[in-house]
Formats: sequence, structure tokens, C-alpha cells
Amino acid sequence: MKLSDMRRILEERKIALTKSMGQNFLHDENQLRRLLEEADLREGDSVLEVGPGLGPLTEWLVAYAGHVTAIELDQRLFAFLKERFVAVRNLTLIHADALGYLQEHPRDWSSWKLVANLPYSVASPILVELARAGAGPQRMVATLQCEVAQRLAAKPDTDDYGVLTLLLQLDYIPRLAFKIPSGSFFPEPGVVSACAVLDRRPAPLITGSSRSLFIKLVKTAFSQRRKMMLKLLKEEWPEAAVAEAMRNVGLRADVRAEKVSLEQFVAMARQLAS
Repeated sequence: MKLSDMRRILEERKIALTKSMGQNFLHDENQLRRLLEEADLREGDSVLEVGPGLGPLTEWLVAYAGHVTAIELDQRLFAFLKERFVAVRNLTLIHADALGYLQEHPRDWSSWKLVANLPYSVASPILVELARAGAGPQRMVATLQCEVAQRLAAKPDTDDYGVLTLLLQLDYIPRLAFKIPSGSFFPEPGVVSACAVLDRRPAPLITGSSRSLFIKLVKTAFSQRRKMMLKLLKEEWPEAAVAEAMRNVGLRADVRAEKVSLEQFVAMARQLAS
């Protein structure tokens, strides 16, 4: 779909896009092709798309995937999509708030792929929600704010490293695939964008009660980023148990959360859960 087509459709239907809904449509065909290359779609793949907008990515997805489920919040855009793809049999359109829908309709997404130009306002919560139960899509390919993509792939002892990093890296191996020029979107966003690719780990690093404890552990440890981790964790667990767990994974008592690796957090969670 060309930029001129987007402008015409929006004008004819009197659709005014809103920043609050993160409506920035990717129209650059070269960038759309790059997204598809990263998705590595096969004929039998089931694909989840969030925020299809006018369907510039959707038309490619239905051509290459076995089935596509697309969730659109904007009623005006949803109505347009129903008309545009009325004859397409391998597409299911859902009118809903994507985050709410995913929370209210939990399922095993492990055989699916997420391929989406995610609305920036809800991108991080959607990725976390999909990964939350440990049965997230086998691959997630998404356009995000570049700073969010950098946080997903961040390493310890960097400014980008934090809760989002660890919640996603627990189940996925993420990478920033490529940056996308602002001119590839309509309207142009006021931030730098990027394509992030997240491949699910072959096996979960942690399961059961230890998984829930890991999430609580990470959120508590980063609740005051510049504070010593032990002081924060002892508010939730016995200080002696926390100190022992830290020693066992090779951490000093005065360490801050930003210096603790994923593997060390996982090991601590297992110990505190036992």
C-alpha cells in the first residue's frame, strides 16, 4: 500500500489518527519486506498481528502464512479492514484492545509467530503478556521504538538493562535486527524506530513457582535502581536467605541489580523458592 493510498483512504473515510493510540502506519515496501524476511514465514504458519491499521503488513502476511489473526482497536479501521479483506479466507479480524484481549483469552501461542508493527504505546506490555505464561510465540518480529528494542537486547551493567530486559530474556533471545527511518511511517513518529526479533529459547530457564518468584525478585531488585539490591530484597524475603543466595551465585552484598546477570537472577530465584 502506497503512502498516497493511505492518505486517500483516511481522507475519504474522515479518519483522523491519534497519537494516544500509537497509530503510525508502516508504508515503506522495502521495510515491510525486511520484516517478512525476519519472520521467515512458512505456508503452514499461524501468525498474530496486533494493530494492523489499514493493512499494509496484513496483505503480505495473508499471502505467505497459513493463517493470520489480526487484532485492531480502532472501530473505523476495523470496518475498513473487514471490507478490504472480505474475500480473504485465511484471515481472522478481531475488534478489541489487544492487551486486554490477550489477558482475557490466555492460550498456548507456542506454535505461532507474532509479526506486527506494534502500537508504541502498548508494545512492551504486549510482548511481556505474550511471554508471561512461558508459552509465547516461537518467534516475535515487531517494530518498536528503538530505545525499547535496545532494552530488550541489553546486557548487564548498561543503562538499558532492567526489568523489561529480564522478563523477555527469560524466555527469548532478542536482537535488534535493523533500524527503520521515520519517513517509512505515516504519520512520521517523533522517535527512532527499529525491528526487534525475539526467538524463544529451546527450553525454559525456570518453571513453576520459581518462575513467579523470579518475576517478583527482578521487579523488587529494580524498584530503586541505584540502591543496593540486598536492602531492597530483605523487605520481601529473610535477609539471611537473600544474603546466602547472593553469595552462592557469586554476588557481593553491596551489588546493584543492574550488575546482576539473567543467570544469577534465575539461580537466586530457584534458591529462594526451595
